[in-house]
Amino acid sequence: MPSKPIPGSTGEVLTCLPSPYLPHPATGLLYLPRFLAKCRYVRRHGALPASYAKNYKRGLDRFLCLHLGVDPAAVEKIVHESASDAEAEARLKALFPTDVRAASWNRELVQKGLTPTGQEFLKEALTAMGCADRAGEIKSVPDLIDFDEGRIE
Repeated sequence: MPSKPIPGSTGEVLTCLPSPYLPHPATGLLYLPRFLAKCRYVRRHGALPASYAKNYKRGLDRFLCLHLGVDPAAVEKIVHESASDAEAEARLKALFPTDVRAASWNRELVQKGLTPTGQEFLKEALTAMGCADRAGEIKSVPDLIDFDEGRIE
C-alpha cells in the first residue's frame, strides 16, 4: 500500500484551498484560483498558517505574478478591498495584461520540479513527509501540493 504523509509533517494543511491544477474560469490560468483563495483566507483570518505563510506571495504565487507582470501585493490588495468576487474579478481583469499567455504559464507550472534539482527537492520533501517511496509518482511541485492536501491518494 502506498504511503501517506505523516500527519503534521508539513505543518497545518488547508484542504479548503483549491488544487493548483484548477484553472481560473476567466483566464484559464492554472494556480490563480489557489492564490486568490489564499488572499481570501488572509482577509478572513488575518494570516495563513505558518506552513503556508512561508510561501505566501512567494514561491508559485510570485512565479505566477512574475509571468503576469504584476506585484503579488497588488493582487492581494484587490482581493482584500473588493466587496464581492465579481468586483475582484473586474479589477483583476484591469490589472492583468490583455493576453495572460495561459498556455505558456500552464506549461511552466506543470513542469515545476521536473529538473534534477527539482526532483531532489521533491525527494527530500517526500522523505520528510514519510513518503520517500512515492518519489517516482509525485513528479512536480503541483503534485506535491495535491498529495500533501489529500487530493492524490
